[in-house]
Amino acid sequence: MIQTLSKNDSQIQQDVLKELKWDSRLDASNVQVAVDGGVVMLTGKVTSYVQKVAAAEAAHRVWGVLDVADDITVELPGTITVTDAEIAHAVRTALMLDATVPDEHIQSTVSDGWVTLEGQVDLWRQFQEAEHTVRNLLGVVGISNKISVSPQLITTEQVRIAIEEAIERQAARTAERIRVAVCDGVVTLAGKVRSLREKQAVLAAIGHAPGVTTVDDQLLVDPLV
Repeated sequence: MIQTLSKNDSQIQQDVLKELKWDSRLDASNVQVAVDGGVVMLTGKVTSYVQKVAAAEAAHRVWGVLDVADDITVELPGTITVTDAEIAHAVRTALMLDATVPDEHIQSTVSDGWVTLEGQVDLWRQFQEAEHTVRNLLGVVGISNKISVSPQLITTEQVRIAIEEAIERQAARTAERIRVAVCDGVVTLAGKVRSLREKQAVLAAIGHAPGVTTVDDQLLVDPLV
């Protein structure tokens, strides 16, 4: 089906609802969608944190969506009870079993199902993967990722060049549309990408660069670029 050049809020709302139903990771029967000026507001309930994340990702995939406000709450089914102690043990086990995460440098605190991750890692990729490892666990209702990334002895210019080269290796046309700025380990990305998948690929490339401590993602998804 050929996309029109613009979509109104009602069309975006219907497409988001369809995308939520299409995503096999979640049950969207209790999720409500409102749209105002291209900004999507998600409310309602799901039974796991990974479903909450999946709902936001599904909304972002829809053409015409500018931003997503995720106010979905996580409520476990009435027959399932998971204590904070059980979640804490599951977090530790998951981190230990993930070979890409330095689990010995990460600590967690669990309160009413909300997991707070702390510690220090060497790469931005490890910061991201620690959170991804935990978010699929049963009983988790939210995550605060307070892990810090260790600064490394590499210049700002070296970081910028390394990132630009990595993006260009993976998608030359994408690199042409992205501006990369680095200041004291903080990478700011600006420009446009054609899809959420393309955006995720760019962020993944940055995760391997030494010296990156934080990423300020200002990329916009525009399938018409």
